[in-house]
Amino acid sequence: MRTWDLTEIADAIRACWAADTCSPDDLERAGWQADNPAWGHCDVTALLVHDLFGGELMVGEVWLAGEQQGFHWWNRLASGIELDLTRDQFRLGQTISAVRVVERPPGPTRYRWQEYLMLRERVLSRLGHLPEPA
Repeated sequence: MRTWDLTEIADAIRACWAADTCSPDDLERAGWQADNPAWGHCDVTALLVHDLFGGELMVGEVWLAGEQQGFHWWNRLASGIELDLTRDQFRLGQTISAVRVVERPPGPTRYRWQEYLMLRERVLSRLGHLPEPA
């Protein structure tokens, strides 16, 4: 079994983001663009990172100009280090508040299960293997 470093894993995940794995809410609101590939991918990316490293899932409210824009997901590893592979999607001065730890949604999660599976399969094809989802 091959060993990867974090950069290889992050690069593989980032290379697999596309309009069809973007959150439908974010796709409708602003549209996914190739020049901002992280847009609308925080939840499925955080779940995939959780598959690989465990730890905790973090979520916070996204605010821009006094209006809530949605939610943002990322990971806190067992070491306490927070890992956010999609933070760079926020280019307009958005802020994250009301941060909390959340339990991983069990099994298929509402409308994002198919996007999660597509992203997972693409990353799997790049890396060669992944652990089963938690």
